[in-house]
Amino acid sequence: MVESPGRITLWGIEIFVAAAEESSISAAAKRLSASPSAVSQQITNLEVGIGANLLDRSKRPHQLTEAGLIFIKRAKRILSEASHARAELAVQDLSKFTRFRLGVVEDFDANITPKLLTELSKEFTGCQIQLETAYSLKLQELLEKRQLDMIVAADLGQSQDWMEVYPVLQEPFLVAAPKGLVKQNGNELDQLLNYPFIRYSSTQAMGRLIDAHLLRQKINIPHKFELDSYHASLALVANKAAWTITTPLGFSHALRFQSEVELLPLPMKGFTRTISVLSRADGFEKMPKHIASLIRILLQRTILTDLIEKFPWLEGDLCILDT
Repeated sequence: MVESPGRITLWGIEIFVAAAEESSISAAAKRLSASPSAVSQQITNLEVGIGANLLDRSKRPHQLTEAGLIFIKRAKRILSEASHARAELAVQDLSKFTRFRLGVVEDFDANITPKLLTELSKEFTGCQIQLETAYSLKLQELLEKRQLDMIVAADLGQSQDWMEVYPVLQEPFLVAAPKGLVKQNGNELDQLLNYPFIRYSSTQAMGRLIDAHLLRQKINIPHKFELDSYHASLALVANKAAWTITTPLGFSHALRFQSEVELLPLPMKGFTRTISVLSRADGFEKMPKHIASLIRILLQRTILTDLIEKFPWLEGDLCILDT
């Protein structure tokens, strides 16, 4: 059915919000998997229905008009209420849930994500589950833009009013070094500084956490490599080319290199990070809490038990968070 020009639709409002946030028709089209012409037409229809120009498309980047600045607040509330209604109906009967957009941090790829999807498919009968695997910063951005319903990611300490946060795991940062490279005799840091260091990319949240901690400890470690991949980093470590700072999840993620890599406590004051389930506060009622509980069970059954058995000194710092 062809929509009548000037009809105010939820799709039109969603397109308008995307165009306003992206300041670009083409960017909004890419975000919503639509054509630029369709996006432009929907905004025109909405403007006719509202009776005012909302977006000044003559400027680059596009800018909201005065009317657009007023309407954007209402538009976001409308989308929020629609999302809330959808979630309320979904939690009444998960078998009738039709689409679920989930983002999961790459750290879970090897062990948790496949098992989580298997469990969700049993509960969400007839539901299409869309998975986005990315870094924590990217996942949080997609959640904020409503391109994902829920994410499992590192808690960046930036909780906002629109977010619900359910912590599931605390993990410490560790040294990953070639086996036999370091003698644990009290001067581990001095030994490590004689070898090349792999810095985790500062464009990622994990790299920033490590950089900030080293700065607080007034420790300057010159780096030869800067990478954003667990596999690439641990491959270099396994080849005795360098050492790095990582986490137990990072170590578990690169299974093929584990036999040649040794995990050691940080030779400095320790620090940890938290992995959480995050969702919009206006969305999914009890579902985020339920998924967090499911992830805790999967973590305990797989990664935690094996790692603590292999490295007993991790116990305490590596733990399930049930809050």
